[in-house]
Amino acid sequence: MLPAATPIEFTSEERALLLDVAHESVLAEFEHRKPGFATPSPHLAEPRGVFTTIHVQGRLHGCVGYVRPIISPQPVSLLRAVAETARAAAFEDTRFPPLTHEETSQLAISLSILSALKAVRPGEITIGLHGLVVSQNGRRGLLLPQVPVEHGWDRMAFLEQTCRKAGLAPDAWQNNAVLEVFTAEVFGDGHD
Repeated sequence: MLPAATPIEFTSEERALLLDVAHESVLAEFEHRKPGFATPSPHLAEPRGVFTTIHVQGRLHGCVGYVRPIISPQPVSLLRAVAETARAAAFEDTRFPPLTHEETSQLAISLSILSALKAVRPGEITIGLHGLVVSQNGRRGLLLPQVPVEHGWDRMAFLEQTCRKAGLAPDAWQNNAVLEVFTAEVFGDGHD
């Protein structure tokens, strides 16, 4: 199944800058300094949700993100959200050991810039276009748009797996769970 087309919002220059910010944020951690960034353009200063995924030698090594770009009580710019999520994906994703300095030469970063969330009915979900958030009783699970495509899931499997990610029963989506979708512009090292 081919992914649905997501409109391209970010220029090649903006994409390159955001990827540079992600790499700089990781490298600065090893050098025990704060990363340095240029003042963002108004577009990159907007508060946006973002997920940063890190691969080392082609294997997943971390993925951390924000659905809503809030760090502390205030919304933060996309530029800062990229810096924070890159650092967290490299060093704080508890599924993986922290990135080592030696691994930085084999690092590949991918960014998923999220649109705003929108309430949806199950039949309105488009595989490959929509990411999904399922919420119920204080629990929330999120899967990015590329996940069901990578696993060959249909809409039902996508709904069930997102419920599982939230720690809910697989059929919670049929039992008053809140369903929200978003799109994501995905780009990274070596691909657009």
